[in-house]
Amino acid sequence: MKVKLLTDDQINKIHQASLKILEDIGVYVPHDEILSRFIKIGAEVDIKKKTVKIPNSLINEFIKKAGKNFTLYGRDLTKKAEFNLNSRNYNTSGGQAFWMENVGSERRYASLNDVITATRFADYLDQITLPGAMADPHELPVNWRCVKVAFEMIKNTNKPITFWFYDRKSAKYLIDLVIKLRGDKKQAEKYPPFYPLFEPVSPLSFPFNGIDLLFETASLNMPVQIGPMAQMGISAPMTLAGTIAQENAEILAGICITQLIREGIPICYGGICHAFDMRTVQTIFSGPEQAIFGIAMTEMGKFYGFPVYINVGLTDSLIPDAQAGLECGITLSLGISAGANIFGHFGISGMDQAASLDMLIMQTEIISFIESMNRDINFNYDDFAIDIINEAGPKGSFIDKKHTRENYKKNLWIPNLLERYNFENWIKKGATKMEQRCQKRKEELLSDLKKQAFDFDIIEDLDKVVEKAKRDLS
Repeated sequence: MKVKLLTDDQINKIHQASLKILEDIGVYVPHDEILSRFIKIGAEVDIKKKTVKIPNSLINEFIKKAGKNFTLYGRDLTKKAEFNLNSRNYNTSGGQAFWMENVGSERRYASLNDVITATRFADYLDQITLPGAMADPHELPVNWRCVKVAFEMIKNTNKPITFWFYDRKSAKYLIDLVIKLRGDKKQAEKYPPFYPLFEPVSPLSFPFNGIDLLFETASLNMPVQIGPMAQMGISAPMTLAGTIAQENAEILAGICITQLIREGIPICYGGICHAFDMRTVQTIFSGPEQAIFGIAMTEMGKFYGFPVYINVGLTDSLIPDAQAGLECGITLSLGISAGANIFGHFGISGMDQAASLDMLIMQTEIISFIESMNRDINFNYDDFAIDIINEAGPKGSFIDKKHTRENYKKNLWIPNLLERYNFENWIKKGATKMEQRCQKRKEELLSDLKKQAFDFDIIEDLDKVVEKAKRDLS
């Protein structure tokens, strides 16, 4: 299923508006080395204000130079997330400050144990390609936290992972971790297990640490996800077109910065702008505007040839209820239909209010539902089943046919959570609400998770990297 929102003329207008923003207004870049490199290539740089105005010709050149396809690999190299124009991947949250144990319970600060639980949980879920930490463990010092989180995640899943990077010093140890994991630098560059999120701060500015750490990750040509979170009405104009153009400009500027650090670094175009609710003074995670942003930013990313990440499949609800199902389902369906390549961050209650495995359970059901909607349909002679129709004949039945038994699992989506009982059986089953079924399913999966420590040969070598980071950075 395909959906299109923007005409070719509208895409070009957004592109031209973004180029004008970058050439006439510019961006704030608080990094002297990058400013120096911009000067060398002919950009207009104000050293005192730390601003850069980037000519159109340079932007177009950097777009061409940037890598357009890449793959992330798990500890098991057969477990991978491919980023190309036709792939689809799903990741859980990179980390939340709070954790919600059960639906409607008090939230608490997230811990390292939550990272381990979330990683094993996502490893178990077929729908999740890229497990995220889901928790940002408050008990660990921030200056080496990401190294410990990455280590625990590598231990507890065979899939590629995602989490929050911090700064250049800690990124150096993350690179050491990857080299130890893969055996040498060449293999580490060939099989990256994770990538950083390079997040411009809207409007039109970049954080020093976000730029600086890329000098470390670039040593392995590690892919970079560029994802500003421009918010319509607070950090972007109160129009859809203005927010899209500004978000696009910030991503294009981010592409220029990455290519100045190392030409050819692969890019994931993260069009994750949002609207802002003036009544609740809260960023909106879902709603009609989010569906529009998701489709439009996908079309802009594809216009440049990049794999695209969008924030859809999320919800403003704090529990997996009807509102959550409506918001997650509609926005994710439209994002998939637009052709985006990675979706997330799943497992969040409301707008970054807390991590929730209950919410993640509902979202994986939605992913499974929509993936089935987007299945390939065969129209070969055998699929028309003319012989079976002939065998059943007028007024016949197909329920007793071998053909039905052999094909129903291939052609029928079977839910884990959604109910299809008649009234009497629904009552007998307890007449449960969605949030009750999510909690029950979550508890079943937690009890089924394998208890082994995921031991592997080089675990002690990785642990030494973490301990060195702890000593050096504390």
